[in-house]
Amino acid sequence: QLQLVESGGGLVQPGGSLRLSCAASGFALDYYAVSWFRQAPGKERQGVSCISSSGGSTLYADSVKGRFTISRDNAKKLVYLQMNSLKPEDTAVYYCAALLGPISSGWEDWKYDYWGQGTQVTVSS
Repeated sequence: QLQLVESGGGLVQPGGSLRLSCAASGFALDYYAVSWFRQAPGKERQGVSCISSSGGSTLYADSVKGRFTISRDNAKKLVYLQMNSLKPEDTAVYYCAALLGPISSGWEDWKYDYWGQGTQVTVSS
């Protein structure tokens, strides 16, 4: 089955760090741009970050700039989201999504080819 799988979520205290991973099953993730989204209870899904297929271009939501870093290791077929200085407002289910094509402004609203099931990130004392 073609799918994306996120991992690495958990419970952390404010100021802590987590690294999320996104892996593909059944297709070559290294050909795809990958984005991270999140959705908190009662809120709309929002884009967090995206990275081009080569890893040469990255984009971030203003709310996470300076704290989160998206990266990928195409040899390992993995995309990461390193989350530092976590805040309670970062609490959400985090999803990765893959798209065949370049990234640019408006990436949050594109129709993605694949989505993962999500991984819960909870930031609480």
